[in-house]
Amino acid sequence: MLTGRILDYAVVCGYLVLVLGIGLRLGRNQKTAQAFLLGDRSLPWFAVLGSIVATETSSVTFLSVPGLSFAEGGSLLFLQLTLGYILGRLLVVALFLPQYFKGALYTAYQVLEYRFGGATKQVASASFLLMRNLADGLRLYLTAIVLQKLLGWDLIFSVLLMAVVTALYTYYGGLRSVVWNDCLQLVIYLLGAMAALIVIALEVGETTGSAGGLLTDGLAQIVQFGASTNRLQLFDFQLSLSRPYTLWSGIIGGIFVALATHGTDQLMVQRYLAARGLREAAKALAISGVVVAGQFALFLFLGVGLAAYYQLVEPGVRLSSPDQALAHFVVNGLPAGISGLVIAAVLAAAMSTLSSSLNASASAAVNDFYAVWLKQRGGEPGDLLIPSRLVTLACAIVQTAVALTGPFWAKTVIENVMAIATITSGVTLGIFLLAVTVPRATQSAALVGFVTGCAVDAAIVFGTAVAWPWYAVVGATTVLATGFLVDTVTRCRRKLT
Repeated sequence: MLTGRILDYAVVCGYLVLVLGIGLRLGRNQKTAQAFLLGDRSLPWFAVLGSIVATETSSVTFLSVPGLSFAEGGSLLFLQLTLGYILGRLLVVALFLPQYFKGALYTAYQVLEYRFGGATKQVASASFLLMRNLADGLRLYLTAIVLQKLLGWDLIFSVLLMAVVTALYTYYGGLRSVVWNDCLQLVIYLLGAMAALIVIALEVGETTGSAGGLLTDGLAQIVQFGASTNRLQLFDFQLSLSRPYTLWSGIIGGIFVALATHGTDQLMVQRYLAARGLREAAKALAISGVVVAGQFALFLFLGVGLAAYYQLVEPGVRLSSPDQALAHFVVNGLPAGISGLVIAAVLAAAMSTLSSSLNASASAAVNDFYAVWLKQRGGEPGDLLIPSRLVTLACAIVQTAVALTGPFWAKTVIENVMAIATITSGVTLGIFLLAVTVPRATQSAALVGFVTGCAVDAAIVFGTAVAWPWYAVVGATTVLATGFLVDTVTRCRRKLT
């Protein structure tokens, strides 16, 4: 047991050393803010693709998505969302990407400055900075809890280890390090998921007593188990706003979620701007939807496999929640070394999101606020490499502080913060849609729409049973409708006077 745990530690430590080494290597001779924040706009499309997928997959996603199909009454219904995700990304390619490649932009919100004015840009950027650092600090805390359970590490040590390693390779390597480490982390967590599934299939295969191959028999048994328990159900055609995973929420809600997260969030837009051009950014974004669909299918089938394992191989195990299924299996069901790989996968999923958050936050803070402040004081910003690195460290400290105070946050507070994060992304999308669809709308219309959208979406989130895929729909359409109404009223008044 001790030897196995040492082997797991060795795998995890090897992973941490590797990502840090990549960051230090890629950070050499990095002398400009464009190199630090955008990788000199020279990243190949496949690296941007890997980074997009890894960034949107946190450790919480890696562990909780299998729980959706593992749970009693679970299914593959979550995959309906990927239909909207794919369509939404294609709309981003058509509507927003061309705007981002007009001029030498550093952030998504500079488009809003050109269209509406500086106040709109800074409101959108500030909401991104606030909610991104708060939400990702909580994700850091939740990942530390997982490491505490998997490796027995102290919670504070887990938080500090992840924060320090991630901050170091982001500080030295910039976006180039973030993107290539994201690609490595994508490979690691996919290998971890596949390794866990193979072990499960082998264990289940031993229960069949068949003369065939254990892996083939095990996979067939998992499919049979999933079909018999209705866990392979893929579509739900019910017309219900309170059910999160229906075909309608998947397509409509998924489109709006993708438009918000991949069309207007600096976390993703920064990757497009780092590509070699519009064509390569479009290719990476369009293909990423299909890759994400395949990834979620793997995670969900892993959940079905876990359900079969705990019924056919270890029927006496009782878990406190479906989210604990994969973590419990990693600790108790995987052989030494492979469990270390899956733990490294959890770390990889967390660190890919955190590093992206740090670099994107630095870009937004420096370009949308610090550079503007310098100009207002009559100074010349010059190259912003040093401020960008300092802000990276500052954001790392903020997220670490949020994570370390995580034990003092009530569970409902954490859930509410995550809900608020979805509100801000939806209303920001509404401003971008207003800019595209109402050419004469003014900054006043955009700001009034933003405030109204936040209020209406908050009422929906905290006062109704409407499911989360609809939040971005409500926020975006409220901003768009309010902005259009304000613009119309303003123009009517001008005509009357």
